[in-house]
Amino acid sequence: MYVPGKLHDVEHVLIDVGTGYYVEKTAEDAKDFFKRKIDFLTKQMEKIQPALQEKHAMKQAVMEMMSQKIQQLTALGAAQATVKA
Repeated sequence: MYVPGKLHDVEHVLIDVGTGYYVEKTAEDAKDFFKRKIDFLTKQMEKIQPALQEKHAMKQAVMEMMSQKIQQLTALGAAQATVKA
């Protein structure tokens, strides 16, 4: 969310460090903090990317198997209905 505003003290800013805690830092320290945070999050995303791709492939395999089973059940049900008629 973007909220426009004006800073009276441009040398110090409040940073949300998580779980409701805020830290006052200089603008330069805040830039360094966010650069480190971006680097950390980028590395975490790169680390989980292979696992995510594997999970996606597993999901596709399960969906295909379910589709085959549904087709088999549908065909079996139609065959049984034909035999009873």
